[in-house]
Amino acid sequence: MENAELVGLSRQITLRRQLSIVANNLANMNTTGFKSENLLFEEYLQHKGTHNDFERRDRPVSYVQDDRTITNMSVGAMVSTGKETDVALEEGQFFTIQTPAGDRYTRNGAFVVDLDGQLTTSEGSPVLSVDGGPIVFEDLDSNISIARDGTVTTDHGPGGRLAIAELTAPDADRRTSENLFFGGNPQPVANPGVLQGFIEKSNVEGVREVSNIIEITRAYERIAKQIQRQDEIRREAIRTLGRLEA
Repeated sequence: MENAELVGLSRQITLRRQLSIVANNLANMNTTGFKSENLLFEEYLQHKGTHNDFERRDRPVSYVQDDRTITNMSVGAMVSTGKETDVALEEGQFFTIQTPAGDRYTRNGAFVVDLDGQLTTSEGSPVLSVDGGPIVFEDLDSNISIARDGTVTTDHGPGGRLAIAELTAPDADRRTSENLFFGGNPQPVANPGVLQGFIEKSNVEGVREVSNIIEITRAYERIAKQIQRQDEIRREAIRTLGRLEA
């Protein structure tokens, strides 16, 4: 009976983790370029007893544990904004961003020009060019144009070319709290597909995520009732055995 309760508890732990991920997806439903996440589960078999003193070998007990979180990299809806520094990318491509922890990659192209004239993310991280430096504008620069290959020009001439990368090992990528990715063996894109004046919305499907929350909650409640029932059976067995021994 204790095994049954422990198996139920293992499932409840994974359900709480899954609920946290679904809640995070919903919280970022309006975050530009956000990619939803899903949780993968796997079976964990408890080691069996094999000592010769046992009359019968223990049967394996199967628990549930979360294996890893995977990211849904499908493209979100492209929305026209008309803003010069808003850019979107074709599927599988990422902007290269400079951070104190090293280069990071994002599909959030809602960029701004900071007080120093640098093209940055909304969090203030510089957007890198193919030469490894930031994209910088002069005070008098206007009419910013970003070509399909990422070349940036103004009415005073060229200003660099955006560094566009692809993650060739998507299973190895990791996401930071700022919706930036790292790892994944990034490589330069030979033919970038940059769209100026557009942003990519998140790929979170609100209705599906709400449905997931309902299913997770119901599953958690069912398991809680099963654990309570197992506990009641165990208590009743102890009381019965106690009366028999008396």
